[in-house]
Amino acid sequence: MSLVPDNLKYSISHEWVRVEDQIAVIGITDHAQEALGDIVFIELPKVGSIYKIDDVFGSVESVKAVSELYIPISGEIIEVNQILEGQEALLNDDPYQHWIIKVKILNSNELNSLLDAEAYNNSLN
Repeated sequence: MSLVPDNLKYSISHEWVRVEDQIAVIGITDHAQEALGDIVFIELPKVGSIYKIDDVFGSVESVKAVSELYIPISGEIIEVNQILEGQEALLNDDPYQHWIIKVKILNSNELNSLLDAEAYNNSLN
């Protein structure tokens, strides 16, 4: 069973969101990294790019497959976690510690469409 921290919000496409003021810190869930297997490459977006909720903002490649990353909330990319470039396996080691992007939230009402830990956990069953 995957670990699902209570202090985060989740999308049905297996991204997590931690809100810090008007910034959304976004990564992939333990379930996602487990399903992918060993992650070998990550495609990150450009800082300054603006995405609408559920747009593809990048991808992760594992030994099994390539999986698109969907942005769980509309916003402008203000930072990407460049530590992951060349060290993609960090997402396998601790997907909740290693975020992928930080986004300036454009519509905080969209947070209401995300799942809490219990609802996300239930969606996995």
